[in-house]
Amino acid sequence: MLSDRNILITGGAGSVGRALASRLLDEDHNVIRIFDNNEPGLTELKSQLDDDRCRYLLGDIRDKERLLRAMKDIDIVIHTAAMKHVDISEYNPFEAVKTNVVGLQNVIDTAIDAGVDRLVFTSSDKAANPANTMGTTKLLGEKLVTAGNKYKGRSNLRLASVRFGNVINSSQSVIPVFREQIRNGGPVTLTDTRMTRFFLTYDDIEHLILTAIEKMQGGEVFAHKMPAIRIEDLAHAMIEVFAPKYGYDPSDIEIEMIGRRVGETLHEEIMTGREARRTLENGSLFVVPPEASDHDYFEYDAIDGFERSSDVVRSSEHAPKLDRSGIIDILEENHALEVLP
Repeated sequence: MLSDRNILITGGAGSVGRALASRLLDEDHNVIRIFDNNEPGLTELKSQLDDDRCRYLLGDIRDKERLLRAMKDIDIVIHTAAMKHVDISEYNPFEAVKTNVVGLQNVIDTAIDAGVDRLVFTSSDKAANPANTMGTTKLLGEKLVTAGNKYKGRSNLRLASVRFGNVINSSQSVIPVFREQIRNGGPVTLTDTRMTRFFLTYDDIEHLILTAIEKMQGGEVFAHKMPAIRIEDLAHAMIEVFAPKYGYDPSDIEIEMIGRRVGETLHEEIMTGREARRTLENGSLFVVPPEASDHDYFEYDAIDGFERSSDVVRSSEHAPKLDRSGIIDILEENHALEVLP
């Protein structure tokens, strides 16, 4: 499925898009189009990748005409473009809707019109029981993607979503924030000592997305099985490692409680109880099939290699937590312990 293909990555200058583009270049593809509205980001990425199979397209997913041109002759679309920050989306909900909902509908429409084969939408664990604007737009996005499998008419396009949590060392995670605070001598700011989050790596994301492309029948939500971390434990682990590197004793770096931000939740859920009742799984992934109805709106067969799940730990509150040594190990494995100049 992923050899000798033309691929479009929307939001390709972002953390996830960059990682995917770099990894996809290891496969035998014809072209990878990297689409983003961030001109400096595209310029920087072009200098890093230096591969003549890449095309760097400046544009916005709100611009349907520009998207249609970018989709020409594309086989696979990986849609990562979005407003992802909870607090920014909460204070700018109209803009979040324009990008995360209307922009996604533009991506679906143009993929249908261009004859694309597969479309994967990168969603968020915040789409499960959403408590904020960003999560709500992601949930609506999943609904649009699932419905797109009927809306497409006679097109051969299949569409599915992938849902994941915080990515180790991404620009949207708390890790670079803590690192910069420690570099400046503290304090490291926490919003609540009880807070937990799911985390996964860029390798996990690649596996999740490529499996979704290969296995999707249409309308599913794929999710990776992820470890959970107490954010307070993450802060202490990072202080232990980074304080000496920046010339401080770990005891010199204070932790300051600042209270929860607007729209912020204590814990994350990877799926709802309703979804868990129909979830399939293999060793590393969950698949939530589209909900069936008495009118057979969706007909769904089993996926090879996946079985009905008997016990899903849905919340980071109840999931097994990495201890400090485990946190340090996963940070080191993902190059998150490098000292910035």
